[in-house]
Amino acid sequence: MKKIIALLLAVLLVASLMVACSGSGSGSSGSGDSGSGDSGSGGAKTDAITVNIWDANQQKGIQEIADAWTETSGIKVNVEVVDWDNYWTLLEAGASGGTMPDVFWMHSNTVQMYMENDILLDLTDYISKENVDMSVYYEGVKDLYTRSDGKIYALPKDHDTIALLYNKAIFDQYGVEYPTDKWTWDDMYEAAKKITEGSNGDVYGMAMNTSNNQDGWYNLVYCYGGQVITDDHKGTTIGSDEAKAGMEMMRKLLTVGAPQSVVAETGTDSLFMSGKVGMITQGSWMINSFYTAENHADYAWELLPYADLNGNGTCEKEERWSAYNGLGWAASAAVSDPDSCFSLIKYFCSEEGQTKQSELGVTMGGMKGVSEAFTSAFEGMDVAPFLEAEDYSLYFRPYTRNTTVWEDALQQAGAFLDPWQNPEDAALMATACDNAQKIIEDAIAAE
Repeated sequence: MKKIIALLLAVLLVASLMVACSGSGSGSSGSGDSGSGDSGSGGAKTDAITVNIWDANQQKGIQEIADAWTETSGIKVNVEVVDWDNYWTLLEAGASGGTMPDVFWMHSNTVQMYMENDILLDLTDYISKENVDMSVYYEGVKDLYTRSDGKIYALPKDHDTIALLYNKAIFDQYGVEYPTDKWTWDDMYEAAKKITEGSNGDVYGMAMNTSNNQDGWYNLVYCYGGQVITDDHKGTTIGSDEAKAGMEMMRKLLTVGAPQSVVAETGTDSLFMSGKVGMITQGSWMINSFYTAENHADYAWELLPYADLNGNGTCEKEERWSAYNGLGWAASAAVSDPDSCFSLIKYFCSEEGQTKQSELGVTMGGMKGVSEAFTSAFEGMDVAPFLEAEDYSLYFRPYTRNTTVWEDALQQAGAFLDPWQNPEDAALMATACDNAQKIIEDAIAAE
C-alpha cells in the first residue's frame, strides 16, 4: 500500500509541474463587493471564466450569483455541471497535463492530495492583501482547506447538516405517528417496524446502506459516543464499546428496513420517492431533489433522533449529533489570470454571495450567520431541522490524508457489508467494528 501511495504522489507531483507549464484560461478582476483580488501577480486578462460543479440542483443559483459578479467585473462566467464520477476523472486528467477548469469545487475526500502537490492556486497572499476575515467561516470547513504549513487553497463555499426525511402518507396509511424532535433511535426503530410489518414487507420502514456514511450510520457512531476518525485525524475509536453500541442500534434498524439486495438495486432515494420506504436520513444538499419530486407534498423533515444515554427521557446536547461538511471554492494553479479567479471566489464566499446562496435555496453558507434565509427558500416544505441541528452537537465529516482508502474498505466484505447483508446476526456487527478499527488504523499508518 505504501508503495502504491508513494507512486501516486510521484505521479501527482509530476502532474502539478506539467499543469504549471500548460496553463488554462481564466478571468479578470472585478470591483466593489466582489473585490479585485489583485495580489500583484499580473497575468493576462480573459473574457470568461469556466466554473465546474457536480450538482445540477445548484447550477441555476450559482450562475445567478456569478452573473451578479459579472455585472461589476465585466467577465462572463460559465457554470458547467459534470457528474460526480466524471468530475474527478476530468480533474485528474487536467492535473496530468490536460486542461483544468478555472474555478471549481474541492471536497474533503481529495483536497489533501491536491493541496500537497500544488495543483490548486495558493490563495494565502490574496486573502492577506484583501483582508478576508477567515474567522467568519465554519471552523471545520476552514481547517479542511488549510494546508499543514498554513497556506490556504480554497475558501469555504457552504456547510451542510443531516436530517430525517419521512413520508407522511405512509405513516398515515399504517397508523404510525410522525417523527418529532423528541424521537430516540429506538423510537425510529419501533416506527420502522410497524410500517414494515403492517405492510407485510411491501413497504419498508426505513432504508440505508454502507455508502450512506456522512448522511447515515456515521451519526449513530457519534450519538453513542464513538468517533470514526479522532479529532487529530490520526486515529479512530470505531472499535470502542460506545461505537459498537451505535452500530448495534444501526443493526436493529436494518432488521426492519429494506434488505441490502433491494437497496443495491434501486438506491435509498429512489426507494423513498417511489413510495417503497417510509424514512431515510439525508443531507441538506439533497433537499431540492425531494422538493421537486412528484409527491413532495407528502415529504417532511425532522431532526435526527438522539441516543438517550443517561436515560432521563430528555435530549441533551451531546446526545444528538449531525455530521457537517463543506465544499471549498478553489482555482487551478495554472490559470492565466489568477486575480480574476480569486475575485470570483471571494465574491462567492462573501457575505453578499453567501446570503444570495441561502436565499436562492442553493445551500447553507460556509460563513456563519448567513443561512437563516435558507429555511424559507422552499415554500411548503419546512427544512428548519437542518439549521436546528446546530443547536445540538456537530462533528466535521471524518477525513484523513487519503480518506477514500479506508472509506471504501469499510463498505466491503470483512467490514460493514457483512452485517449489512445479514443484520439478524448480532455478532457480525461487533466483529465488523473490530475489523473497521484495524482497517482505518492501517490506512492511516500507510498515509
